[in-house]
Amino acid sequence: MIIQSSNNVVSAYLSSITSNVQRQAQAAEPATVADTVRADSVSISHAAWAALGASNNDATSSANSVDAKLAEIKSKDAVSRTDADREYLLANDKKLAEISKKNPDLITSSELDYIQKAGGFVNTMAELSPAEKALYDKAVASGNTQAAAGLAQIALIRNGGHMAGGENGTTYDPINTPITAANIEKYFSHSIIDPSGDAGAKFQALIQFLQNNPTTA
Repeated sequence: MIIQSSNNVVSAYLSSITSNVQRQAQAAEPATVADTVRADSVSISHAAWAALGASNNDATSSANSVDAKLAEIKSKDAVSRTDADREYLLANDKKLAEISKKNPDLITSSELDYIQKAGGFVNTMAELSPAEKALYDKAVASGNTQAAAGLAQIALIRNGGHMAGGENGTTYDPINTPITAANIEKYFSHSIIDPSGDAGAKFQALIQFLQNNPTTA
């Protein structure tokens, strides 16, 4: 089973987008209105009011158009999106654009959750509880990217449903199994077959992290 760590997911998505997306803003031309000047006041003609209303309506229509386009793109999974879709998303989704500027190793659980949803990926981070997401963020903040990746692997295992393989051919319910050092050794670490040893290293990093942070665990 091939597992992508949280950092790999972020990097894979961001690398698929053109690195330098140019944002262009068109300056609105000021409307020319025929003002009638009186001795004690200035009145705006009906034509000017109409032009102002039309301008506001155009701006609203443009915003609605962008929102509709973003919704259309986000309704597709990552594989179904074109390069143009990804560029448009990054250029017009301000939150995603801000996250994309960050070092992938510093992206929090909520930011990764947003990337997964906006990017059309499987939303594995939804499988972690608030306390587990806080643990993920603590690992990221401490610079322990391996431990954070271990948590991301467990989230992916849980995304597969209520049954997974454990130690010595046993099965268990990963969704309802708490993330503890003992459970990682007995259950979670046996659910991923990775001859390279990379997945195992991440689980071991997470075990050590939990042992060093017993109150958090």
